[in-house]
Amino acid sequence: MNYKRSGSGEPLLLIHGIGSCWQVWQPVLARLEEKRTVIAVDLPGFGASAMPPPGTPPGAASLARLVCDFLDGLGLDSVHTGGNSLGGWVALELTKLGRARSVTALSPAGFQNGREGVFQRSTMWATVRAARAAAPVAPALLRGSAARRIALFQLAGHPERIPPADAAAHLRALAHAPWFDQTLSAINAHRFEGGDQISVPVTIAWGEHDHLLLPRQAKRAVRAIPNARLVVLRGCGHVPTYDDPEQVANVLLEGSGA
Repeated sequence: MNYKRSGSGEPLLLIHGIGSCWQVWQPVLARLEEKRTVIAVDLPGFGASAMPPPGTPPGAASLARLVCDFLDGLGLDSVHTGGNSLGGWVALELTKLGRARSVTALSPAGFQNGREGVFQRSTMWATVRAARAAAPVAPALLRGSAARRIALFQLAGHPERIPPADAAAHLRALAHAPWFDQTLSAINAHRFEGGDQISVPVTIAWGEHDHLLLPRQAKRAVRAIPNARLVVLRGCGHVPTYDDPEQVANVLLEGSGA
């Protein structure tokens, strides 16, 4: 698995959402590195990480087991975790495997109802195909702030705050993720289960303006996980790191006990 390691202190593992890459955390890294050794990963089949071995089933639980293998390779028994969307679900699965000291899940997947699941799958299906078509011209397409607001409104609360080069890079990461389609089908066919098995501190932080995983799912998440605390990310969308880096970094540090 491709990753970036920086900072000092207790380890904090950052896990991106479907179709993304570790660079989505760049706006918050400097703040986190002051108090944590930050390990930002590309999940298998996403970013610069290779596909998993043939026959590996897609889905959050499977990805969590692959992340456990990655942690074993680093000699880390347990870590604080922060995850966005699919990454939030993977982080919650890590707790059930005994590998997470704490979880801060930003708009985690896995708490949709039937109609929301149809909406999420159809929206992301259309989004990835649009990204694949637009990838060759992404830098020119996303140069203007108005274009970024139109293209990325469902992912960010303030798409215009994403630098053009970063926006183009994230669009290309989405377009070229080889495990996207199988993973999307898997995560929309299942729901998060086993919250009563979680005993570590859990923070559920949801973007106030999340237009992909609707904020009403946050209440289901905290009901499913005893003693989880709920935080509203004011002014933020589904992928909040560019919307308000300071707010997101503070939530991640608080969630990990820093």
